[in-house]
Amino acid sequence: MALIVCISLFLALMVAISLFGYRRYLRPARLYERLGRPVTAPSAVVNVTDEPEQKMTVKLIEGLGNLVPVSQQDAAGTKERLVMGGFRKDSAVAVFFGIRILVCIAGLIFCFFIREKITDNPVLRIVLVIFGGGAGFMLPSLRLDSIITKRQKKLRLALPDLLDLLVVAVEAGLGLDQAIQHCARELEFAHRTLSEEMSQVNFEMRAGKRRADSLKNLADRTGEPEIRKLVAILVQTDRFGTSMAESLRNHSDDLRIRRRQEAEERAAKVGVKLVFPIFFFILPSMLVVSAGPGLLQVFKNLFPMMNNFGQ
Repeated sequence: MALIVCISLFLALMVAISLFGYRRYLRPARLYERLGRPVTAPSAVVNVTDEPEQKMTVKLIEGLGNLVPVSQQDAAGTKERLVMGGFRKDSAVAVFFGIRILVCIAGLIFCFFIREKITDNPVLRIVLVIFGGGAGFMLPSLRLDSIITKRQKKLRLALPDLLDLLVVAVEAGLGLDQAIQHCARELEFAHRTLSEEMSQVNFEMRAGKRRADSLKNLADRTGEPEIRKLVAILVQTDRFGTSMAESLRNHSDDLRIRRRQEAEERAAKVGVKLVFPIFFFILPSMLVVSAGPGLLQVFKNLFPMMNNFGQ
């Protein structure tokens, strides 16, 4: 009787949770899917950096970064990396160096307070403090590299959709400038990062730059090899007067073939990569479960027999 009551309560709880999830999440999601995306973009976008406290913090970090003596070559290289990461403001370089100095000081202070708890050797204490400062100095750069890698991956994954839209727009009779503008507008919700880059290309062309220069700036801003290939194809096709739609279609097919081959390569490497996790984590558990009871019985019976033989 108790088992029947437990099963009934469990089923009732499952039904209640399922109804709540259906009414709260599934039905609104289906309704939004039928309605589609918004017709216009939101009129007002809330930017958290506009708050007074955060503005003051950014100003302080920027002022600290301006105190750092940096050569023009290092500043230019850092600015190029920041642009690749999506940070285009003029103060981005100073803010980056300010953050680097703050993290370096934080690492020094942290290692200075924990050095007595880790080691008693005075030389190792000094080395630990120096290591904390160096790690704090390198951490913002490593984080920036991670942001650049993630952004380039987003751009690379969005390229097939861009190529398809460019082919459709060019075959419909639009020029390359109008096709780029159309793609930037259509990809705003699906691939915002690539849409911003294409909008920047459109703004530069409207400002008076040559199309080839604007496209080359796109390749330099992103640093993505696939975008460099696309820019080279667009520039050469425009220069020699060949069919733009045919070139884009061939490049799109080639890009999809390469992505399929890369996926097959990653799938082929899975077996080799699983050897160590299986050997160190799964195999010991399986041995304990399968051979553990037998070994316990062996030890239970073997030790008394050995004691009897000894007597």
